[in-house]
Amino acid sequence: MIAIHGATRHDATDDVRRPHGISDVEWDARVSLAACYRLVAALKLDDLIYNHISLRLPGAADRFLINPYGLQFEEITASSLVLIDIEGRKLSDTPHEVNVAAFVIHGAIHQARHDAACVLHTHSDASVAVSAQRDGLLPLSQFAMRFYRRQGFHDYEGVAIDMDERQRLVADLGANPVMLMRNHGLLTVGRTPGEAFMLLYYFERAARIQLAMQAAVAGGAGPMMLPEPETCEKAARQFWENQGDILIPGEREWPALLRQLDRADTSYKR
Repeated sequence: MIAIHGATRHDATDDVRRPHGISDVEWDARVSLAACYRLVAALKLDDLIYNHISLRLPGAADRFLINPYGLQFEEITASSLVLIDIEGRKLSDTPHEVNVAAFVIHGAIHQARHDAACVLHTHSDASVAVSAQRDGLLPLSQFAMRFYRRQGFHDYEGVAIDMDERQRLVADLGANPVMLMRNHGLLTVGRTPGEAFMLLYYFERAARIQLAMQAAVAGGAGPMMLPEPETCEKAARQFWENQGDILIPGEREWPALLRQLDRADTSYKR
């Protein structure tokens, strides 16, 4: 395997079950997205057959890959992913169905944000709990500094199946890398599956730390200490302006995560 900008290109030995007619570009995208699903499952941040991660095909503004409705994240493989258009309609011959309602969220963001090649949405306990707090994620840890003043908020409107909610979703996300969907969960956007996944990972760590700190305070541990706003902004800029040894999220971590995944189970490549 040869790493390419945080993604991974797979040689012929990995493509033994590759369906006929799929280009190299699409297959590489499928393998990377399938890996993302498996890694989310490994962190136990999936929600049975629900939640979704979509990926725009490189070079195609109106074609996307998404999970087949009814499979758990740990079951998803490169070949089982479904190719759809911007309205969520299937473009390939597959027995699998698509949760079209789920793409109400994803399609809107893919259309509005050219940098949102990958859109990831989960319902982890920690992210739902933090989403219901007025100020969302607080700058209580270095994990959280990446999101300081860089998190959107979208008020809960019920299950996201109404087309007119799309405009509000896009407006509330703005230019942020993550959005807290109030009382619902977390949404991250990335230029690659690796970036979207790492934003989920960092947010989840920060959210769990926040909840643990708040529980300690409630138990009498004393007040929490927050850095000064100027320090928080400095740290956020260090992350996003790639200062020092910090790269785009996932650029360094992703190949290592794939190696870890391969040691456990290579079936995602099928």
